[in-house]
Amino acid sequence: MRNLVKWIGLVGLAGSTVLGAACTATGGRNVFGEGGAGGEEWSGGKGGASGTTGPGTGGDDSTGAFVGTGVGSGAGGGAPVCDTDANVDDDGDGLSEMQGDCNDCDKNVSPQSVEVVGDAMNPEYNPSDEDCDGTVDEAVETCDQALVVDSNDPFDAARAVELCKIAAPGSTDWGVVSANWVMADGSPATSDADFHRGHGNLSGFGPNVTPRAGSKLFAVSSGTGRQPTDVGYASPGGFDKGYSSGHPQGFPKESPACPGTLTGTPRDATAVELEIRVPQNANGFSFDFYFYTYEWPVFMCSQYNDFFVAILSPIPMGQPDGNISFDMQGNPISVNNAFMNVCGCSGGPPCLAGGKTFTCPLGTMELIGTGFEDHAGTGWLKTQAPATPGSTIRIRWGAYDSGDGVLDSTALVDNWAWIAEAGTTVGTAPIPPEDPK
Repeated sequence: MRNLVKWIGLVGLAGSTVLGAACTATGGRNVFGEGGAGGEEWSGGKGGASGTTGPGTGGDDSTGAFVGTGVGSGAGGGAPVCDTDANVDDDGDGLSEMQGDCNDCDKNVSPQSVEVVGDAMNPEYNPSDEDCDGTVDEAVETCDQALVVDSNDPFDAARAVELCKIAAPGSTDWGVVSANWVMADGSPATSDADFHRGHGNLSGFGPNVTPRAGSKLFAVSSGTGRQPTDVGYASPGGFDKGYSSGHPQGFPKESPACPGTLTGTPRDATAVELEIRVPQNANGFSFDFYFYTYEWPVFMCSQYNDFFVAILSPIPMGQPDGNISFDMQGNPISVNNAFMNVCGCSGGPPCLAGGKTFTCPLGTMELIGTGFEDHAGTGWLKTQAPATPGSTIRIRWGAYDSGDGVLDSTALVDNWAWIAEAGTTVGTAPIPPEDPK
């Protein structure tokens, strides 16, 4: 079973908070920690001291949350007994037993929830059927095996990152509601034929970079979203698609690492925007990405810098705009961000580029066979952000050049996962190379 939880340490990661008590729950049974105090381990939290409707008895350790730092569960003393009328929605999750809710005492369990997969090796873990499909802890769904590289169906971009569930029209269930190709600013995609060469569903990127989940990953590029072996590939060293667009909201955003640099008009943008209804029991999400740029080591802190953006709507509380992928210094994802760790140079590392020193801790192996040999990448990074259960969000992944369209950058996106715990904050951090998928 794939471990969805083990990575931790996001920039700005906050401790989990406790959700209110719902009906009655046996300590450790309610995997979302209703009525308990937050634990300190990612695999689960300590039993709670009290419920919200009366003195609590304290619960056993909870180990069911699938991404996060852990929230405990407790048996809330004095909690109301569930109504016996199968037509009444007792837990307030929008569905009654007659409508398919298999546990109407827990608002985190219903057909509109996502399955929470815990650590089966932990003897204290009590598995549950959160999505009411009759199966406990089913394997994470993938749906990208048959995707073709040059698909122009924007829903295939969702499938490539493991967003497999498409919400039925008119339903309130979670899933991908809509998908559209757009420019980096969210305006409709250009009709230029080269626009669609800027995205692809890839089986890897060179021989040493493989999908983080499933069998494909989504590539978006200011050049071509292709490997050198793919039909439609053009070198990132000189492919100009020849069109321009507006800046995303909040941009141009100059890198703190490059004071006085003003980036130019976006060129050669390609982006996809997904509208997603959040599961009833999810409080956030994460995705993995990897940014490659041809601009390193020569064109740093210039008006021509390429960008990768991940624009979330609604804008998370406390954020100046919707861009949720940035480094610990606030630099947007470009050649000027602090995560440029896949690189090398003659006689080094350390390597000097643009007046800055790079230690290149991940070497150059993951540049081989990508078209970015002798240039640089970030290594795999993980971004996380909060989301309100049952709400609708929009995420836009895009890449574009600035000022001109000559030197290109490509971003790989994969491994979307829902976060169970409340208290998720916006942040991005490197994924350790040894971290399991």
